[in-house]
Amino acid sequence: MSKSLSLLAAGLAAALIGAALPAAAEAPTSIRIAGNFSSNSKHVDNIEKPFFTALPTTTGLKLEVNYNPMDVVGVKAQDALRLLRSGAFDVMSVQIGMASRDDPFFEGLDLIGVSTNMVDLKKAVESYREAFDKRLQEKFNAKVLTLWPFGPQVFYCNAPIKSLDDMKGLKVRSFTPSMAALIQTLGATPVTLQFSEVYPALQRGVANCGVTSPTSGNSGKWPEVTSHFLPLSVSGSVQGHFMNLDYWKKFSPAEQAKIAAAFKTMEDQMWALAVTANEDAANCNIGKEPCKEGTKAGMTLVEVSAADQKKLDDAVTKVVLPIWKEACNRVDPGCSETWNKTVGAARGFKID
Repeated sequence: MSKSLSLLAAGLAAALIGAALPAAAEAPTSIRIAGNFSSNSKHVDNIEKPFFTALPTTTGLKLEVNYNPMDVVGVKAQDALRLLRSGAFDVMSVQIGMASRDDPFFEGLDLIGVSTNMVDLKKAVESYREAFDKRLQEKFNAKVLTLWPFGPQVFYCNAPIKSLDDMKGLKVRSFTPSMAALIQTLGATPVTLQFSEVYPALQRGVANCGVTSPTSGNSGKWPEVTSHFLPLSVSGSVQGHFMNLDYWKKFSPAEQAKIAAAFKTMEDQMWALAVTANEDAANCNIGKEPCKEGTKAGMTLVEVSAADQKKLDDAVTKVVLPIWKEACNRVDPGCSETWNKTVGAARGFKID
């Protein structure tokens, strides 16, 4: 074969091989985001919305950002994981406690009574992050980008209370299965409500008490419809920003690294807010100084007693962990073993 024919044959072979290979996927040019509830103004207006608006600049990616809080687009918190899996949104802010009804494994991150301050919660979250992300990818085709707390989850009530014993017979807003178990243990009735539904429920008497962070309750104007404030922390209300996995895979490894680094910055801001803002908000709720950022109200402070703390601690081992073990092991026989090696080890608990 002549040299020219050999070169031609080689060229044709290369062309055929090239044609057989799939074309490199182009990075997306738009991003659809369902953010947190608009009434959580400190999180949404001060951190989340500015972050997504600046995301193209921060990452250097040419993205057209379509951002709306979930209540603005009519998204229910409990539907978030299924909407992500379907690709209805590219990124969603997920209230993990509500969404965990689709898979109890996820609630293991922040079970009621296990991590009641931000230092302990941080240890729990970091220990569970890898297992959480793996399961999220396998079951819901989504990728973890942030995990962060609203802050200590405490009680706002429109009925006069002096301790947890006075919860008996009341209707108390709940947003996780383990919280519902605690409320039932107290002799109260759990009422499942997403955050945007709580204010009118408290106003109309559909609920007598609500559980949320001091910051969220104050910015959500809960002191307008409640009178008693019990700052007994039962959890941290961990949230997350998750990305549809198919969407994530459209980016190159270098682009993924830029996206992950950007979201890590937002996660750090959310953790900082949980640590710094809640003391101020708690002061504002009861009309105490300093109250620098929140709305001052005149709620009655209910002091946390040793008896209340013991009642919560007892509920963890006697009620919360056994009920969660049964629910989670039903869908994954190794669930409680994974929890013991991660969150349990980090927090000094063990599920038998």
